[in-house]
This record gives sequence, structure tokens and C-alpha cells, in this order.
Amino acid sequence: MNKFNAFLEEKVMPVAGRIAAQRHLQALRDGIILTMPLIIIGSLFLILANLPIPGYPEFMAGIFGEQWADKLSYPVNVSFDIMALIATFGIAYRLAEKYDIDALSSGAIAVAAFLLATPYQIPFTPEGATEEILVSGGIPISLMGSKGLFVGMLIAMFSTEVYRWVVQKDIVVKMPDGVPPAVSKSFIALIPGFAVIGSIWGARLLIEMTPFGSLHNVVNVLLGTPLSILGGSLGGSLIAETVKMLLWSCGLHGANIVGGVMSPIWYGAMDENRLAFQAGEALPNIFTTQFFEIWVNIGGSGATLALVITMFVRARSKQMKQLGRLAIGPAIFNINEPIIFGMPIVMNPMLLIPFIVSPLLMLTATYIGMSTGLVAKPAGIAVPWTMPPGFSGYLATGGKISGAVMQLINLLISFVVYYPFFRMWDLQKLREESELEAGTAVSDGQQASV
Repeated sequence: MNKFNAFLEEKVMPVAGRIAAQRHLQALRDGIILTMPLIIIGSLFLILANLPIPGYPEFMAGIFGEQWADKLSYPVNVSFDIMALIATFGIAYRLAEKYDIDALSSGAIAVAAFLLATPYQIPFTPEGATEEILVSGGIPISLMGSKGLFVGMLIAMFSTEVYRWVVQKDIVVKMPDGVPPAVSKSFIALIPGFAVIGSIWGARLLIEMTPFGSLHNVVNVLLGTPLSILGGSLGGSLIAETVKMLLWSCGLHGANIVGGVMSPIWYGAMDENRLAFQAGEALPNIFTTQFFEIWVNIGGSGATLALVITMFVRARSKQMKQLGRLAIGPAIFNINEPIIFGMPIVMNPMLLIPFIVSPLLMLTATYIGMSTGLVAKPAGIAVPWTMPPGFSGYLATGGKISGAVMQLINLLISFVVYYPFFRMWDLQKLREESELEAGTAVSDGQQASV
């Protein structure tokens, strides 16, 4: 154990620490998180439009009219369909903060650059026609949502890097000291903004002369498609989950680090499922953001709810009993820092084995259930990750009981994996407490005899 801990401290932690501190990954994570409140609000309306309750459609039609489902979809569309736009601003803003430059100007310039890279053409099928045509003059909503997420992500980072370079080289328009700060910052942004817009404009003109036609097509073909294949496969998802758990093993927030890379893929898959769910079509994707948050991370990263329940019910040592009573409440809401750092699991070879193996087995079992049709796929509904299991599985599948049943099966899998390792750890703590009590008793006896 000492050798393993030394290996983690000397070899793994320095590398993992540098990855965790990488500003671009942090900006990606924090910028995409900016979209979450809107997506959750939109998901609430999506649930309301698809509640599987007898008589519910008739009840809603009596209030909103025959088009009640379409009316409930208004907030869904306005939240999901601007995902890339909001993320572009958020990523640029957060990255600029880390460089200590004007974040607001950086975010605004990034949004303008993103719109510049987007062809103002919308698909339209004339009445009686069999094929779509492209009509110029409108912003394509599809590219403002998940389909434009990769482009927005890259442009946000490129824009902020250009802005930073120009500002740090002091190639800016400076105003006199008496000018208000807001006005001064807007003039400082002139030259870097011109550099960003000019660069994206030139790139667009060049790409329009190629078969790709637009920057969105270039990114989706060269970057989006391969990454989507990786993130949408069982093998790629197992690798991502393994890396996440290894980072947690070193005390680093693995979900934040891996999420910074994989979130655009899983958010895109989530939105594809949402569109299919609204249209009443078959859901195309299994691996989405909700897949991991709801069916794999039951109790938090490492699927520790089963461990906490075992600790709460079966612990014999005083330390484990007390920790179980402390951790059971947060664990129900998928918060497990008290267990990870209090037990501890971090840097603990005995508990790292089930901590890594359990979510991998649950991931595989859920994939098998959903790929065979026994379990409903996630419907693109962004259920808050803090929602207790059972409720979350039911809601995330659009009201399918199989989603909740799969969570119970995963909880059982996690229990089977954790139990023998917990028993060994609990017995070790019990022996330590017994030896401490025996030592204390001997010491008290010696003092009494003196």
C-alpha cells in the first residue's frame, strides 16, 4: 500500500494536477455549465408536455387549446436551441477571467465571431416539394444549439487568445484618465475585436471556396464526427469513466476534468435525443450527459450510495457508524465528498478497487439494458444531478419505469462490489479501535497502581 501511495503521489498526482489546472479545460467546463440553468428549465417544460398520465392531454387541451403541446415547447426550444450561443459567451468569459483581461468584451466578441462563422441560411421545404432548399437571410436555429457547440467552443478559445495577445502586446486604443472605465474598456476592445472578426471573416471566405462550404461543416466532419463516435461508444465511455475515477483516486475532481473534454459530445447527444423525443421518434443515443449522472454516478462519482447504505446499516466500528450517519443524507442527493475524503477513498488502495470497478460495471449493465430495449434511453431531459435515484431515472426517460428499475439494479451491482471491501476496511477499523481501547485501559491501570 505504501508503494502504491508513493507511486500516486510522485508520478500520477503531478501530471493530474497540471491537467486539472489547465485553464482551457477549466474554461470549457465552466462555460458550458452556464447553459445548465436554461436547459433544466427547458427540461421542466419538456416533462410537462409529455407526462404519461391518463386524461392529462384532455385536461391540458381544455386550458391551452388543441395546440397545448406546441405551446409548452416554446420554453424548451428557446433554452435548448441557443446552447452553443450561450456556451460560446461563457467559455470566452471564463477564459478571459483566467487571463485577467476584460471578460465581458471577450465574451461579446466571441459571440459576434461565432455568428460570423455561421451561414445565415435556413432549410425550407416549399409546399408540394419533396426536397429542402436553403433560404438566405435567417439565422439557422439548429446551429445555435448542440450542432454548433464544437464551433462555438473553438471560436471562444481562439477569440480570447487573440484578444489576450493583442492586449498584452499593448496594441490598443487608450483613452485619457478621465474617461469612465466602461467607455475605456470598449475602446481597448476595438483593435483585438477587429483582429478576431477579421480572422474569422477571412477564414469564412476561404472555406466557402471549398466543398465544405462553412466552418461548421469543417469542424463537424474533422472533429465532431470522430469525437462523437468515441463518446458514443461503449469503449470510449469506459475509457472516459476510467480516467475520471483515476483522477478522483488522486483527490482531483475527475468529473470536472473529463467533463471539460466530453461534455460537448454528450450534450450534443442529449439534444439529439430531446428532438427525437419531442417528435415521437426512436431515440438515437444511449450515452448522454444524463446517462452518466443518473445511471452511473448513483450517490456521486464512484457510485458510492450503496457503500454509504452498507456503512449506515452494517458498520461495526464506531468510526464507520458515525461516518455512515453523517454521509447518508448527502449521498441520497448524489453528494459524496464526505465519503471520498472522510473514509477516505482517495489514496486508499483497498477501497479504490471497488471505487473504480463499480461504475464501470454499472455503465456496462446500463448500456446492455438500453441497447437491447429492455430499458428506456435517456430522453434528453436534463434532470438535476442532485435528484435522488428512482425519481431521476423515471423522469430522465420521459416517464418510463424501466429507468428507475435500472437504477435499482445498478445499486445492487454497486452493493455487491463494495460489500467485501467495506467489510475488510470496517474490521480493520474495529481492530484499531479495540487496540486503542486496550492500550488506554492498560495506561489507566498503570496510573492507578502508581
